[in-house]
Amino acid sequence: VQDQAMMKTMSGGNCNLNVPAKNSYRMVVLGASRVGKSSIVSRFLNGRFEDQYTPTIEDFHRKVYNIRGDMYQLDILDTSGNHPFPAMRRLSILTGDVFILVFSLDNRESFDEVKRLQKQILEVKSCLKNKTKESADLPMVICGNKNDHSEIFRKVRTDEGENLVSSDENCAYFEVSAKKNTNVDEMFYVLFSMAKLPHEMSPSLHRKISIQYGDTFQQKSFRMRRVKDMDAYGMISPFARRPSVNSDLKYIK
Repeated sequence: VQDQAMMKTMSGGNCNLNVPAKNSYRMVVLGASRVGKSSIVSRFLNGRFEDQYTPTIEDFHRKVYNIRGDMYQLDILDTSGNHPFPAMRRLSILTGDVFILVFSLDNRESFDEVKRLQKQILEVKSCLKNKTKESADLPMVICGNKNDHSEIFRKVRTDEGENLVSSDENCAYFEVSAKKNTNVDEMFYVLFSMAKLPHEMSPSLHRKISIQYGDTFQQKSFRMRRVKDMDAYGMISPFARRPSVNSDLKYIK
């Protein structure tokens, strides 16, 4: 019973995947509107880019991994660029383990917003650490999207982005293109490395498994039977739901 209490259960279809709480993480993606946050998430989850823009209120995704027989869970919170509920944004920051801050290289205001967000995250997390006596690092990537656009449209210089992370070894800067899939995988690789997570969580370093294998996904023998010469694979939960606000508050408490 005690062991079961330390597990988080992911239910999807006919499968129940038990992931140790210590291997469960939340990635929070923040930034202004129309900078490509959801496009970067889509690249991570599906390897696709959607041309049509749809404003995000708040999207929640879950991906589970079996890496060399150990189960991991990554919850992804894709937040609204409009921040209609400041208290919800603060709650998202409080419950986040790793962060991606996105701006558009052709939009100076979105870069200024990332600077504000970086400051807010550090302040909120610092307050939480002081109360809980935690000393954990805060892995964060600042991401300048749309580097496929012509240089004549650029409004933020590379050195300006690099200056935001120069004094923090747990913060990195990347210029990416979600549309062309440039530097996206490298960005996730570095983020997971800073978070001391298996680098096989990166999109190109594990085999994608269908939900139909959910019942056997967490069995160590699954690797030998289903995935030859591969010791890391991941599966998107199509039925994942964001934990309730009450659950998040209890987690913080």
